[in-house]
Amino acid sequence: MARLPREFFDCDTLQVARDLLGQVLVRLLEGQRLSGRIVEVEAYIGEDDLASHARFGRTERNAAMYGPPGCAYVYQIYGVHHCLNIVAEREGFPAAVLVRALEPLEGLEPMRARRGGLPDHLLTSGPARLCQAMGIDRALDKADLCAPDAVLFVEEGHALPDEAIATSPRIGVRGDLRARTVPWRFYVAGHPCASGRNR
Repeated sequence: MARLPREFFDCDTLQVARDLLGQVLVRLLEGQRLSGRIVEVEAYIGEDDLASHARFGRTERNAAMYGPPGCAYVYQIYGVHHCLNIVAEREGFPAAVLVRALEPLEGLEPMRARRGGLPDHLLTSGPARLCQAMGIDRALDKADLCAPDAVLFVEEGHALPDEAIATSPRIGVRGDLRARTVPWRFYVAGHPCASGRNR
Protein backbone atom coordinates (compact mmCIF):
# COMPACT_ATOMS: atom_id res chain seq x y z
CA MET A 1 0.00 0.00 0.00
CA ALA A 2 1.14 3.54 -0.71
CA ARG A 3 2.01 5.94 2.07
CA LEU A 4 -0.17 9.01 2.43
CA PRO A 5 1.56 12.11 1.04
CA ARG A 6 1.96 15.38 2.91
CA GLU A 7 -0.83 16.91 0.83
CA PHE A 8 -3.30 14.60 2.60
CA PHE A 9 -2.59 16.37 5.90
CA ASP A 10 -2.17 19.89 4.49
CA CYS A 11 -5.86 20.82 4.56
CA ASP A 12 -8.78 21.43 6.91
CA THR A 13 -8.27 19.50 10.16
CA LEU A 14 -11.84 18.21 10.30
CA GLN A 15 -11.47 16.81 6.79
CA VAL A 16 -8.17 15.18 7.73
CA ALA A 17 -9.75 13.66 10.83
CA ARG A 18 -12.70 12.24 8.90
CA ASP A 19 -10.50 10.94 6.07
CA LEU A 20 -8.04 9.24 8.44
CA LEU A 21 -10.74 6.73 9.34
CA GLY A 22 -10.04 3.56 7.38
CA GLN A 23 -6.38 4.43 6.76
CA VAL A 24 -3.61 2.27 8.23
CA LEU A 25 -1.12 3.44 10.87
CA VAL A 26 2.19 1.59 10.56
CA ARG A 27 5.05 1.34 13.06
CA LEU A 28 8.36 -0.29 12.14
CA LEU A 29 9.92 -1.52 15.37
CA GLU A 30 12.80 -3.91 16.03
CA GLY A 31 12.56 -5.40 12.57
CA GLN A 32 8.82 -5.94 12.80
CA ARG A 33 5.89 -4.24 11.14
CA LEU A 34 3.03 -3.32 13.47
CA SER A 35 -0.11 -1.85 11.97
CA GLY A 36 -3.73 -1.03 12.63
CA ARG A 37 -6.66 0.47 10.77
CA ILE A 38 -7.68 3.85 12.22
CA VAL A 39 -11.22 3.65 13.61
CA GLU A 40 -11.45 6.64 15.96
CA VAL A 41 -9.92 10.14 16.03
CA GLU A 42 -10.44 13.60 17.54
CA ALA A 43 -9.61 17.00 16.05
CA TYR A 44 -7.97 19.89 17.95
CA ILE A 45 -7.86 23.19 16.08
CA GLY A 46 -6.15 26.46 16.93
CA GLU A 47 -5.36 28.46 20.04
CA ASP A 48 -9.03 29.38 20.54
CA ASP A 49 -9.94 25.70 21.01
CA LEU A 50 -9.92 25.56 24.82
CA ALA A 51 -9.57 21.78 24.79
CA SER A 52 -6.35 22.03 22.78
CA HIS A 53 -2.82 22.01 24.15
CA ALA A 54 -2.31 25.16 22.05
CA ARG A 55 -4.81 27.19 24.10
CA PHE A 56 -1.96 28.94 25.99
CA GLY A 57 0.14 29.48 22.86
CA ARG A 58 3.31 27.81 21.72
CA THR A 59 5.39 26.02 24.35
CA GLU A 60 8.24 23.53 24.31
CA ARG A 61 5.76 20.73 24.95
CA ASN A 62 3.32 21.55 22.13
CA ALA A 63 5.81 22.90 19.56
CA ALA A 64 5.16 19.97 17.22
CA MET A 65 1.54 21.13 16.78
CA TYR A 66 2.88 24.23 15.00
CA GLY A 67 5.08 22.21 12.70
CA PRO A 68 4.61 20.96 9.17
CA PRO A 69 1.53 18.91 8.35
CA GLY A 70 2.09 15.16 8.43
CA CYS A 71 4.35 15.22 11.47
CA ALA A 72 3.75 13.55 14.82
CA TYR A 73 2.87 15.33 18.03
CA VAL A 74 3.44 12.85 20.85
CA TYR A 75 2.80 13.88 24.43
CA GLN A 76 2.81 12.14 27.78
CA ILE A 77 -0.04 12.07 30.29
CA TYR A 78 0.16 11.26 34.00
CA GLY A 79 3.92 10.91 33.52
CA VAL A 80 3.39 7.42 32.11
CA HIS A 81 1.14 7.14 29.05
CA HIS A 82 1.72 8.53 25.57
CA CYS A 83 -0.74 9.83 22.97
CA LEU A 84 -0.18 10.23 19.23
CA ASN A 85 -1.46 13.18 17.22
CA ILE A 86 -0.89 13.88 13.55
CA VAL A 87 -0.35 17.54 12.68
CA ALA A 88 -2.68 19.06 10.07
CA GLU A 89 -3.08 22.33 8.16
CA ARG A 90 -0.38 24.87 7.40
CA GLU A 91 2.90 25.17 9.28
CA GLY A 92 2.64 27.73 12.08
CA PHE A 93 -1.04 27.04 12.80
CA PRO A 94 -1.58 24.64 15.74
CA ALA A 95 -3.90 21.87 14.62
CA ALA A 96 -3.70 18.12 15.05
CA VAL A 97 -5.71 14.92 15.02
CA LEU A 98 -5.50 12.63 18.03
CA VAL A 99 -5.50 8.97 16.99
CA ARG A 100 -7.80 7.36 19.57
CA ALA A 101 -8.19 3.77 18.38
CA LEU A 102 -7.05 1.22 15.83
CA GLU A 103 -8.22 -2.14 14.60
CA PRO A 104 -5.06 -4.29 14.94
CA LEU A 105 -3.88 -5.77 11.63
CA GLU A 106 -0.21 -6.80 11.79
CA GLY A 107 2.20 -7.61 14.60
CA LEU A 108 -0.42 -8.86 17.02
CA GLU A 109 2.00 -11.02 19.01
CA PRO A 110 4.30 -8.13 20.03
CA MET A 111 1.22 -5.99 20.65
CA ARG A 112 -0.21 -8.68 22.94
CA ALA A 113 3.10 -8.91 24.79
CA ARG A 114 3.19 -5.14 25.37
CA ARG A 115 -0.46 -5.02 26.44
CA GLY A 116 -0.35 -7.92 28.90
CA GLY A 117 -2.55 -10.39 27.08
CA LEU A 118 -5.72 -8.32 26.72
CA PRO A 119 -8.34 -9.40 24.18
CA ASP A 120 -7.37 -8.31 20.68
CA HIS A 121 -10.17 -5.74 20.38
CA LEU A 122 -8.70 -3.92 23.41
CA LEU A 123 -5.05 -3.96 22.31
CA THR A 124 -5.27 -0.59 20.58
CA SER A 125 -8.62 0.69 21.85
CA GLY A 126 -7.67 4.04 23.34
CA PRO A 127 -4.91 6.58 22.65
CA ALA A 128 -2.57 5.39 25.40
CA ARG A 129 -3.23 1.72 24.68
CA LEU A 130 -2.36 2.00 21.01
CA CYS A 131 0.86 3.86 21.79
CA GLN A 132 1.89 1.19 24.27
CA ALA A 133 1.00 -1.62 21.86
CA MET A 134 2.94 -0.05 18.99
CA GLY A 135 5.92 1.30 20.94
CA ILE A 136 5.14 4.96 20.30
CA ASP A 137 6.66 7.41 22.79
CA ARG A 138 8.13 10.91 23.07
CA ALA A 139 11.13 9.86 20.98
CA LEU A 140 8.77 10.11 18.00
CA ASP A 141 7.56 13.63 18.82
CA LYS A 142 8.06 15.82 15.71
CA ALA A 143 8.78 12.73 13.58
CA ASP A 144 7.97 13.27 9.91
CA LEU A 145 5.41 10.63 8.96
CA CYS A 146 5.88 11.52 5.29
CA ALA A 147 9.66 10.99 5.15
CA PRO A 148 10.84 8.09 2.96
CA ASP A 149 12.72 6.55 5.91
CA ALA A 150 9.94 7.09 8.47
CA VAL A 151 9.44 4.35 11.07
CA LEU A 152 5.94 5.68 11.79
CA PHE A 153 3.63 6.52 8.88
CA VAL A 154 0.12 6.20 7.47
CA GLU A 155 -0.71 4.01 4.48
CA GLU A 156 -3.72 4.15 2.22
CA GLY A 157 -6.49 1.94 3.50
CA HIS A 158 -10.15 1.94 2.57
CA ALA A 159 -12.24 5.04 2.06
CA LEU A 160 -15.37 4.91 4.20
CA PRO A 161 -18.82 6.10 3.15
CA ASP A 162 -20.43 8.84 5.21
CA GLU A 163 -23.04 6.43 6.59
CA ALA A 164 -20.29 4.35 8.23
CA ILE A 165 -18.95 7.32 10.19
CA ALA A 166 -20.37 8.77 13.41
CA THR A 167 -19.45 11.94 15.28
CA SER A 168 -19.70 13.08 18.88
CA PRO A 169 -18.15 15.58 21.28
CA ARG A 170 -14.58 14.77 22.23
CA ILE A 171 -14.07 12.51 25.23
CA GLY A 172 -12.87 13.78 28.60
CA VAL A 173 -12.02 17.32 27.50
CA ARG A 174 -12.27 20.51 29.53
CA GLY A 175 -12.79 24.10 28.49
CA ASP A 176 -15.76 26.24 27.58
CA LEU A 177 -19.10 24.99 26.29
CA ARG A 178 -17.87 25.03 22.71
CA ALA A 179 -14.80 22.93 23.53
CA ARG A 180 -16.96 20.38 25.33
CA THR A 181 -19.69 20.12 22.70
CA VAL A 182 -18.26 20.50 19.19
CA PRO A 183 -18.68 17.17 17.33
CA TRP A 184 -14.99 16.78 16.57
CA ARG A 185 -14.69 13.11 17.45
CA PHE A 186 -15.03 10.86 14.41
CA TYR A 187 -15.33 7.07 14.65
CA VAL A 188 -16.45 4.04 12.70
CA ALA A 189 -19.98 3.50 13.94
CA GLY A 190 -20.39 0.36 16.02
CA HIS A 191 -16.75 -0.72 15.67
CA PRO A 192 -15.66 -2.94 18.59
CA CYS A 193 -12.21 -1.35 18.74
CA ALA A 194 -13.45 2.21 19.17
CA SER A 195 -12.56 3.40 22.64
CA GLY A 196 -15.44 5.60 23.66
CA ARG A 197 -19.16 5.70 24.03
CA ASN A 198 -21.39 4.65 21.10
CA ARG A 199 -18.73 2.40 19.70
